[in-house]
Amino acid sequence: MIRRILFVVVLLFVSVWPLSAQHIPSDEEIRIGIIGLDTSHSLAYAKLINQTDSSSLAGLRVVAAYPKGNPDLATGERIPEFTEDVRKLGIEIVGSIDELLARVDVVMLETRDGRMHLEQALPVLKAGKPLYIDAPLAGSLGEAIAIYEAAQRYNVPVFTAEPLRYTPKTQAIAEGKVGEIIGAATYSPAPTHPTHSDLFWYGGHGVAMLYTVMGPGCEVLWRVHTQGTDAVICRWEDDRLGTYRGIRSGKRGYGGTAFGTDGIVRLGGFEDYLPVVLKVGSFFKSGKPPVSAEESLEIYAFMAAADKSKRLGGQPVYLEKMLANTRKEARQKLEQILSERN
Repeated sequence: MIRRILFVVVLLFVSVWPLSAQHIPSDEEIRIGIIGLDTSHSLAYAKLINQTDSSSLAGLRVVAAYPKGNPDLATGERIPEFTEDVRKLGIEIVGSIDELLARVDVVMLETRDGRMHLEQALPVLKAGKPLYIDAPLAGSLGEAIAIYEAAQRYNVPVFTAEPLRYTPKTQAIAEGKVGEIIGAATYSPAPTHPTHSDLFWYGGHGVAMLYTVMGPGCEVLWRVHTQGTDAVICRWEDDRLGTYRGIRSGKRGYGGTAFGTDGIVRLGGFEDYLPVVLKVGSFFKSGKPPVSAEESLEIYAFMAAADKSKRLGGQPVYLEKMLANTRKEARQKLEQILSERN
């Protein structure tokens, strides 16, 4: 079962992640660096960290940023604009990841193109810097696994999460507002991009909401695809059912419904970035990722399995098999990259 495979993975990660002092900066101020200024998240997160009066963010400061993103994506055109806006906050703009690492204690990887994340994450991990990776974690499931394999190798904690995971309404449900969750249905915009697996590009917002309330343990899923809509039906190992609806036509939004033992309640949509930034701050202070490696990898296995189900015309795809088949490929890719760098 998927829980068994992921449990073994997590045990391996935990056994080599003692969260020693080398991962938790001892300086009075924890200096944060940003990689990637091709997304509005970079500017928004930097402003919140440097300007919010919150005990969770006290002692944290964004001090440097490396702008490089993918100029071929639409957001890449805004790199000069975002770079200037970040510079106005008093944040130093540097010319390479190595320059950034020499100035900071921890890193936020914000590059919009998930395909660049593995390459950009490796020097951060090798330098021993705790790393937050904004969504999408990677451009493929194999690259997502490779990032965690590298984190294990270098004994560095990694945290990734969608902002919608931490909306107050969704968190209240996850914490038991309607009792035990027996099912959930979520929806979000799901435009696609030819460079990424379909749901990796934008659908991950709604999938993350589904996992926030349901937790890990999805066993099998089926995907129905049309030009304007995706519908993914998924069965958890304990026979609970969840659904995700990806919207490409008509009115778009974020939300859903959670079905609990004590009530049925709507899931909240996006409000602001502060809740996820507070979690990032807590992670940098403690060295403990708020979302487990197990759950993070399963979310990307879910989205990769949905792509495979689409290719198979809606046939069922089991996540355990998807992870097992991809892990060997991921390890080979990581070894190849590391050998080329050496």
